[in-house]
Amino acid sequence: MSYTADEMMTIAAARQLRNGDVCFVGIGLPGAACNLARMTHAPDLVLIYESGTVGTRPERLPLSIGDGELAQTAAYVVSLPEVFAYYLQAGRVDIGFLGAAQMDRFGNLNSTAIGDYAQPHTRLPGAGGAPEIAAHAAQTFVVMKANPRSMVEALDFRTSGGFLEGHGTRQTQGLRGAGPQVVITDIGILRPAPGSQELQLHEIYPGASVEQARAAFGWPLQVANALQTLGAPSARELETLRALQRRSAIAHLHRQPLPLHLLDTCP
Repeated sequence: MSYTADEMMTIAAARQLRNGDVCFVGIGLPGAACNLARMTHAPDLVLIYESGTVGTRPERLPLSIGDGELAQTAAYVVSLPEVFAYYLQAGRVDIGFLGAAQMDRFGNLNSTAIGDYAQPHTRLPGAGGAPEIAAHAAQTFVVMKANPRSMVEALDFRTSGGFLEGHGTRQTQGLRGAGPQVVITDIGILRPAPGSQELQLHEIYPGASVEQARAAFGWPLQVANALQTLGAPSARELETLRALQRRSAIAHLHRQPLPLHLLDTCP
């Protein structure tokens, strides 16, 4: 069964999640991976979104953290301050799943600006909850495409901290979580090297080469001694992902009705 690099990346990201994990989810690729995992091998995955939806189980991918389906399918909804204070900062989140526009060799992320901050080439959506998620989640997973513009020697702006300047600096700056333990790209998977904590290639996708991987990074990419090749997507994984994407595309084409009749029941 044929598949694209994007499908392989999403499926590889979903495979990193275990049943029962509590996961703080970002919009976009992280959301696709987390919901695919929930619909396949991790049915008891607990998804938390920044808007305060806890245990949400959407049938389509949300357009934003404020998408109504997140609230409609959540176990419960709390305020934004509560989801950060009582869940994330209290140590109740196993995994923060993030994306970004740029990443450096130590897993630091930029989602703020490309170019000089005062006069950027591109102004990005910004930090949102990513700095807090990267600081406090027990571990961070990152999913993003690899090319020399996104995987850079030096960030244009550091939005969220990974391993900062390398071994030990994360802890000295008071970041509580373990940092970026897995980075999933469209070529392979990176993990921090023991000691230096510099990200290195640990797993590569079927048909990809180390030379292709190194060409996609803006720093001299190190390769783990025991480099592994990931298994190809299964038919079930591909069918579930494609069905999710079809449902999402159809839903996003149509205006979603607001349940205004519920206002009549409000005190």
